[in-house]
Amino acid sequence: MAKPLFENVCKEELFSQLYEKWSAQLHNFIYYKYGEQINPEDKVQEAFIKLWKHCKDTPVDKAKSFLFTVANNLTLNELKHQKVVLKYQQEKPTTHTNETPQFVLEEQEYMDKLQNALAKLPEGQRVAFLMNRVEGKRHKEIAEILGISRKAVEKRIYTALEKLREEIEEI
Repeated sequence: MAKPLFENVCKEELFSQLYEKWSAQLHNFIYYKYGEQINPEDKVQEAFIKLWKHCKDTPVDKAKSFLFTVANNLTLNELKHQKVVLKYQQEKPTTHTNETPQFVLEEQEYMDKLQNALAKLPEGQRVAFLMNRVEGKRHKEIAEILGISRKAVEKRIYTALEKLREEIEEI
């Protein structure tokens, strides 16, 4: 029976021994070289997973070199990825939209009309209306906050809506 040219690391006992022997040193290598933010525990695990996937091609005497090379490359790839992410985070988003200038102008005019109409409302109606429509509070909550009845809140909101409709025809 012919003896294989080299003994590979596919035996579980041998692989386990390699893990116990090199995992701590591999972790320290990555931690000291790149720091904690790279998550050295994950890189050690990934390196051993790659070693297991390539166990038939890796002789025992080359396992340490394989592990350290793979872990270093994984870490460098992670650093490159972080640089790309940082670059795109620093870029400002484009300020153009698909809206026509006419639409933007009409929207601004409408908002001005709305602000003026809201300013013309009596304070009680304006407060009740804004608490309901802007803050999303229910009639009961508004009544408790303002110290008035629920029906009074409903009346204020209804009246405010009527006045806003009169003031702004587009609503």
